[in-house]
This record gives sequence, structure tokens and C-alpha cells, in this order.
Amino acid sequence: MLRAEVLRGLQALRTRWHRIGVAALLIAAGAFPVSAIAENACDSTVYLTLDTGHMGVAPLVAEVLQRQQVKVTFFAASERTQTGGGSLDGHWAAWWKSRAAEGHEFASHTLDHVYWRADEGSDGKPSFRVRPSAGPQAGQEFSLTGAQYCAQIDAAARRLRDITGKEPLPLFRAPGGKTSQRLLATARACGYAHVGWSPAGFLGDELPSERYSNRALLEQALRTIRDGDILLAHLGIWSRKDPWAPAVLEPLIKGLKERGFCFRTLRDHPGYAEWIRQR
Repeated sequence: MLRAEVLRGLQALRTRWHRIGVAALLIAAGAFPVSAIAENACDSTVYLTLDTGHMGVAPLVAEVLQRQQVKVTFFAASERTQTGGGSLDGHWAAWWKSRAAEGHEFASHTLDHVYWRADEGSDGKPSFRVRPSAGPQAGQEFSLTGAQYCAQIDAAARRLRDITGKEPLPLFRAPGGKTSQRLLATARACGYAHVGWSPAGFLGDELPSERYSNRALLEQALRTIRDGDILLAHLGIWSRKDPWAPAVLEPLIKGLKERGFCFRTLRDHPGYAEWIRQR
């Protein structure tokens, strides 16, 4: 059994090096651009997604993504920031425009970062108990009709479009990933598919650093992430004393690249590409 696994590993390694060697020849001959060959040389793909947060680490995250030439999908809400405003206000407009110019993708996280709490109403006339963590009703619990919940998704997408000049993807992520089948059906009816994350893709930046060190989170991610995983991190978490980003972000990207991973946006994800194309 061990011998068979070793042989399979050696064969995979030979195949990869053969592909890299062919890629190098094609680059030298000018047959393909370097970027296209680099993607084709990868063995696996992951989809890094970043939700908004207090934005304190956003400039450093942008530097890492630019340095590593990695494209991600941002899920944006107008959350409270360390600068005293919201993550989609005028203070951050230039930052978002720069990310659009670099080729990143954007999607809604609901404008007021609205947490689903419970279903109300009926399938024919849905409503939801919610509690936003941002906006004029932050911290309050109340009901939204299905149309009003869709308006929350639309509002963040519209704000992103106005700021960046780029059409957001017809996707959304519910804050905390908290949903119900009725909520998902309601969102799809108004044009949005929900995106969660893979179990190994939960990168742990929301966890207390006293119990989950950056080193431990990095090692776990490099050990468990697999082909096709959707990864989740944030642009700043208030409660974590030792910030995850950018301390873990660049070593994680480098480590995954060394393992043969490519990074792509959700526009190319096989579970969402057809939905996006049809919208």
C-alpha cells in the first residue's frame, strides 16, 4: 500500500514537472503569455473570498494580493470601520476602485450586514426575523419581508457598482453564513445565489487569538485545504487581538502556490459560472 502511494506521488510529481517544462518552452517561444501558462501549470484551484470588516487591514491586504498577483472575490457590506464611517462610504471609494482596476470581483454581503434570525410568514409570502450589525437599526431585531431582504442585497450591490463602475456578481453572502431554505429561495427569486465556504476554507480569523494562534491557523489551513475549496477571511475583525490579516494571508498564499494551487474568483467557480453567465 505504501509503495503504491509513493509511486503515485512520484508519477504526479513527474507529470507536474513535465507540464512546467512544456510551459517554459512555450513561454520562450512566445506561444502563450506567462500568466496563461502559470494558470495551466497549476494542479488545483481555490477561491479566496474576503468579507468586509473594520477595514483596518484592508490596505495591507491589498498589497499582499497585488504582490502575489492573486484575484479574489470581495463580499461587501457597509460595516462600521476604524475610520469612523462605513466600509462602503466615500473614504473607501478609492480603495474599492483600485481593487476593481486590478481585476477582483465583488458581490453583496447585504448593505447593513443583516443577520438572519428566523423564518416568518409563509413560502408564498416570506418574511424574516433579522438583526443588522450596521446601519441605522444596528443591534435591533425586527422583521423584513422577502422584498425588503432582497432590497438589502440590492443596495450593497448597487453601492459597489456606483463606487467601482464594475457590475457585481449576482451572488451574495449572508452575514455569518446564517440562512434558511426559504431565505435562499427568496434571494434566488430576486436574482442572487448564496455563497458559503468550504469547511476547510474557514480560515479562523474570527476566532480568539488567545486560543487560536496565527501559526496554528496557518498550519491547519495548509494541511486541510483541498482542490475546489472556497476560502473565507475578512478585512478586519474587531474581536481578534492578534490580527489574522495580513500576517497569515501571504504565507498561506505562498504555501498553497507551492502545493500547486491556483487562485481564481467565483466568476470561474463551476458551481456558479452558469448562474452568472445567465444573468
